[in-house]
Amino acid sequence: MKQALSGGPPAAIMFHELLQTAGHLKHPHETLWVVSDDFKRVEANDCPMSTCAVLAGSPCRTGKGKVAAQYHTARFRLVPQLSKALNVPTPALRKPGSAWAELPRPVNAVKPVGHIRIGYARASTARQSLDAQLDSLAEAGVTRIFSEKISTRATTRPELDKAVALAGELRASGVRVTLVVHEHKRLGRGIELATLTEELKASDVGLEFLTGELQGSHDPSGIVFTVLAALSGSEREYIRDRTLEGHESARTRGKTIGGASVADPDMLAMALHLREQELSLRDIAARLIITTGKKKGQHPSPATVMRMLREHDEQTAGV
Repeated sequence: MKQALSGGPPAAIMFHELLQTAGHLKHPHETLWVVSDDFKRVEANDCPMSTCAVLAGSPCRTGKGKVAAQYHTARFRLVPQLSKALNVPTPALRKPGSAWAELPRPVNAVKPVGHIRIGYARASTARQSLDAQLDSLAEAGVTRIFSEKISTRATTRPELDKAVALAGELRASGVRVTLVVHEHKRLGRGIELATLTEELKASDVGLEFLTGELQGSHDPSGIVFTVLAALSGSEREYIRDRTLEGHESARTRGKTIGGASVADPDMLAMALHLREQELSLRDIAARLIITTGKKKGQHPSPATVMRMLREHDEQTAGV
């Protein structure tokens, strides 16, 4: 044997040398992996992934009904010691790749403790006030609130992203978390809302609406998430239809929709020439100059260029 424990090599090295001496390892660089207890800590929690949703005591499963090669991130990060781990492999004794079967639920299965409510408020424009939403959240006892003034159509909403990220981190520590909003319209519409609700569902974060058609608390695994996406999508279509009806009604009365045109024949000719060179709308707009009106000397927006070219194409096609 080498040195004594005092000042000697680490226990893992001594254990490796003992195995070599006993003949269990045939090569000096051969490694014997010892199964850690990490998987037991992970399996003490239900898996919050909607595509898995196995109960405590069983390994995670794949979409094809097989034992997954590793535990889902949302599940193993419920264990504080593993919150920063990149992955936790499923041990060989769970037979990864084999047909999945539910195992007995352990008596030490973890139940979420405590409850934290995180608020979110949003106004579509800078002119709109957040006061009513903030007051509503405060009256409901919500103290941690994220708020911003940004359009529903924006693909990224920084404060909402922060609220969702914090909710996920807190839930990973074992605390029950609910995202509280004045009403469902504040969260978004259509595909963006569907994506958000799927993210909340994967993190096992609940939702609570203080007013509106969906007022009340909702479990992330409930049908309300599907309803949210459907409601928001239909509502946007309704607003669009009403807007188009208003425009058509105004046109029949001889009213002009939108501001004065900044385009002229020379600008159109130049835009057509640049388009033939396969320049982008943004590049075309940067090379054009408005020659009349209040915006004289400025560049038209890419949207203006697109509209000008589209109208030209429609008129040409009709000839």
